[in-house]
Amino acid sequence: MYRKITKVLENWYKDPNKKALLITGARQIGKTYIIKEFAKSHYKNFVEINFIHNQEAKYIFEKNLDAETICTGLSTFLDRSLEPHKTLVFFDEIQECPNARTAIKFLVEDGRYDFIESGSLLGVNYKHVKSFPVGFETIVNMYPMDFEEFCIAMGISDDLLANIKDCYDNKSEVNIFIHKKFIELFKIYVTVGGMPDSIKTYIRTKSLVKVDEIQKSILTQYRDDISQYSERDKNKIYKIFDEIPSELDAKNRRFHLSSISKTARLINYEDAFMWLKNAGVALPCYSLNAPVHPLKINEQSRLFKLYLSDCGLLCAMSLKDIKFLLFRGDVSVNMGSILENVFAQELAAHQFELRYFNKHNIGEVDFIIQLGGEILPIEIKSGKDFTAHASLNNVLNVKEWKLNRGIVFCEGNVRQEGKITYLPWYMIMFLKHEDLSEFKVDFNFDIPEDVLKSIKKKK
Repeated sequence: MYRKITKVLENWYKDPNKKALLITGARQIGKTYIIKEFAKSHYKNFVEINFIHNQEAKYIFEKNLDAETICTGLSTFLDRSLEPHKTLVFFDEIQECPNARTAIKFLVEDGRYDFIESGSLLGVNYKHVKSFPVGFETIVNMYPMDFEEFCIAMGISDDLLANIKDCYDNKSEVNIFIHKKFIELFKIYVTVGGMPDSIKTYIRTKSLVKVDEIQKSILTQYRDDISQYSERDKNKIYKIFDEIPSELDAKNRRFHLSSISKTARLINYEDAFMWLKNAGVALPCYSLNAPVHPLKINEQSRLFKLYLSDCGLLCAMSLKDIKFLLFRGDVSVNMGSILENVFAQELAAHQFELRYFNKHNIGEVDFIIQLGGEILPIEIKSGKDFTAHASLNNVLNVKEWKLNRGIVFCEGNVRQEGKITYLPWYMIMFLKHEDLSEFKVDFNFDIPEDVLKSIKKKK
């Protein structure tokens, strides 16, 4: 299946001064698959060492970590020679071998092979790495498949996606038939989510029951990881993880520790929250004091919402059969919290930091992002009354904040009313940072001859 991270891999491959590439993210999002597919089409020789399946490979890194010793150890372990400058070495589940992470510095300096690393729990195993290869790794965060990748997997043509993108760019209505079809498709994505196995299962069987089985299996693996990799606070991590659906369904969606225990205090649970974030399982969204530059300084780190990394997994954790009710459009189901989760994971996948705004005299705006130099408030509407957004209006009316526009994502078609742009849910796939990968600045310091002569005359 197509993944956008392939472009990152392509750019890395073309770099003559490439470092090791480290791809990190939650389990079961397709890291290993995409790396293997990339290697098949770009390298004559490919070596994969999975430190979970090949426990004995850790012995290669037990003693000296110089490049010659390690490269000899790799050849011996694999029982074959490796061709310099035409071989990709892939260290999978590298969190299981911290010394291999340390050795990357020497292997990159040596330069005879290219290296890609991958791991799911690097953020929680960092204390075991004796020395990080700072300056010798390019680190990339990978996420579950976003809605655009889901559309491509479902066989939606490039021409159709380009047509909708044109409507997005020009703020023009989408053909009503196409609009309705994409709303239906988006609802499927909400319930299936972005886990590759879930999507493959849906495409093959069209069964939400089969999808639910896959999702429950992934959730079990996440809980097993908490048991295996959390050195302390296991019970706290379990409790937070299990509370995410109900906390998102609360009135203001903010995570309240009182739901776990009336005596719970953030200082005692902070490490547990960070464990879930660093494992790629949860996405924190921090409150802002004000929607102004710089957003980072205006964060309130003690006030946050906590989203799950995948909306399909959230549905699987929620009330029984909720995905079937959502897909049928049952209005008795509170779709607001699940929709917010979808947009949180889409924004995160598009490299936006997650923040929201809530003030008593103004109200709550679901997301505040920075797009280029612009601060952009965003509201997510699940119902038919999507033109009612007092909080968004209030934020835009505060003159000193100088906010020029706001976006409401809804079930309706594209329309523009004053400062508000109404966009259908599925158009979140086009809200991205500008691609600057090909942006170059050529600076010429040549000084015209007449200017040089005038300087010499003054002397």
